[in-house]
Amino acid sequence: MIDPILFLAFIPAALALNLTPGADMMFCFAQGARSGPRAALAASAGISAGALVHVALAGMGLGALVVAFPWVFGAIRWIGAAYLVWLAWKTWHTPLTEGGGHVRPSSRAFRDGLIVNLSNPKVILFILALVPQFIDPALPVLPQFLACGAVLAVGGFVVNGLVGVFSGRIGRVLVQSPRAERGLRGASSTIFAALAARIGWEAIGP
Repeated sequence: MIDPILFLAFIPAALALNLTPGADMMFCFAQGARSGPRAALAASAGISAGALVHVALAGMGLGALVVAFPWVFGAIRWIGAAYLVWLAWKTWHTPLTEGGGHVRPSSRAFRDGLIVNLSNPKVILFILALVPQFIDPALPVLPQFLACGAVLAVGGFVVNGLVGVFSGRIGRVLVQSPRAERGLRGASSTIFAALAARIGWEAIGP
């Protein structure tokens, strides 16, 4: 059901995408710095799950829906920007040491990663632009989309997870100092706010 030559050709293209810094990678970095490796890996897993959803929707024809109803694309952008603003506000107003060293539960980190990925329309646009180039129309389309999505999801989980784990180690050292703790919260919230601003700018831009 999958052309092995096309599939093997897709792998380096997927790896290039995974290694490109973007909203997902920065989100995992912020989660790891704030709450440690487990939260970073959970956020990375949520992002990978979101990528699989994007691929499945693309394979089932969501691209045609976006073309027919452009406002859907804009709505997704603004929902994502609003959620990131909320994350920035919550991060800034929640001390890392609150509750005796409390960190973000893995389930919440997974949920946030899933929402951040699903609310980023660039993901599905990239999938709609790239994946069809490696699809054999003579074979069932959806299984081929899902196979390519699995490659993107696994590669993204590894790359984003490693970025988050590395930042988490730094965060655990910095959190020993109240001044560093405030700086870390400020950096994390700034990342979220900057991502929101970027989405908003692109939404109103030409």
